[in-house]
Amino acid sequence: MKGMKGFALALAVLLFGSLIPLGLADSNGTATSGTTYTGAMDNGTREMVIAGNLVEKLQRLSKFAEDRIEPIKDKLLPENSTILTHYELAEDYREKAVSEYEAGDYYNSILDSLTAMHYYRLALEELKEAKEKVQDFRERIRMETERLRGYFGFVKKTIRLAQNQGIDVSNLTALYNETKKAYGTVLDDLKAGDYEKAKADLETAREKKALLDEELRKVREELAYANADKIVRDFLIKGERGMEIAQKAIEVGEENGYNVTELQERLDAFTEVYDRVKELADEGQWEEALGVMQENRETIEEFHKAIAFVMRKARERELDEKLKDVRAFLREMNDRIQKDRKALRELKSEGIDTRRAEVQLKVASQELRIGVGLLRAQKPAQARAHFAMALDMVHRVDEFILAHS
Repeated sequence: MKGMKGFALALAVLLFGSLIPLGLADSNGTATSGTTYTGAMDNGTREMVIAGNLVEKLQRLSKFAEDRIEPIKDKLLPENSTILTHYELAEDYREKAVSEYEAGDYYNSILDSLTAMHYYRLALEELKEAKEKVQDFRERIRMETERLRGYFGFVKKTIRLAQNQGIDVSNLTALYNETKKAYGTVLDDLKAGDYEKAKADLETAREKKALLDEELRKVREELAYANADKIVRDFLIKGERGMEIAQKAIEVGEENGYNVTELQERLDAFTEVYDRVKELADEGQWEEALGVMQENRETIEEFHKAIAFVMRKARERELDEKLKDVRAFLREMNDRIQKDRKALRELKSEGIDTRRAEVQLKVASQELRIGVGLLRAQKPAQARAHFAMALDMVHRVDEFILAHS
């Protein structure tokens, strides 16, 4: 028995500091006590001192845990929560430890105090983890909601366009409103601190969004057929330009000994689709032509990805060449931006919607300024990335102007 008591006392001394949160220790990192003992002590006195220290700290730890758990246990913690289980066990052992200390049973008071502290620690650690999960959940919801702003704007725009075309959008409008409201409910749950309800309501909101996605697809398909002639004409214009770029890239690649097999295969597949669409368009069969496009969506997308890659590489080479004389490049870019700004004003006066091109031109100007600043800061690699963006934006604006002139 003496061996067990000795072990318990040694264990109490070793674990005493590790079981108490830092906030309950004094400024020197040691537990405080109302009574200081000096000199040699017999085992009974040592038990009493240790038990007294533990009970004192246990009461403070109980208050520390109570302040954090009691306000939320009925509202936010489910009945089967391990936080509550460990907290209640801690409270039971605390009461036993206090009673035992008051009765002079210091040995058992020490053991039950240590056990209580163990369960308090578990409860507080689990509470911290739960709060971190809630914070992570809040952040994910915030990001998801931010992304949905653009999506909801797109849905709203689609509704207006479809209404103008006489398309029935009652289902789409209803699902749009329901989905927005559902996500609003999730945000309200988070503001109220009801994590469990927020999780359940998020599932409902996502289910509604899936229905909205499907209805949006149907309406956009109807909208596409209502504007089949415009869509097909745009496809033919861009497709012809893309085939010219691909053919030129293949010729240059073969001259330089590059492997152009994949690009040739994509060009051949796209050309076959293009010819079928053009044949139907020439006969005025716009909806049938659009159907061919939809059936071969993957082939069309793969071809345009290849063209985008070719154009990006071409512009990288163009930029490398132009940046050999940075001052000349900046003068040229500023001149092009000024000319494009004037050309867009003229197109706008003719009733052409130039808003997208105007934004692209502003981006080009901003990227150019950022690039110049980075050059002055001796950061040429970062400056190059911004110059590349500026050049790309100017090319897009030039293409827009050319297509509407």
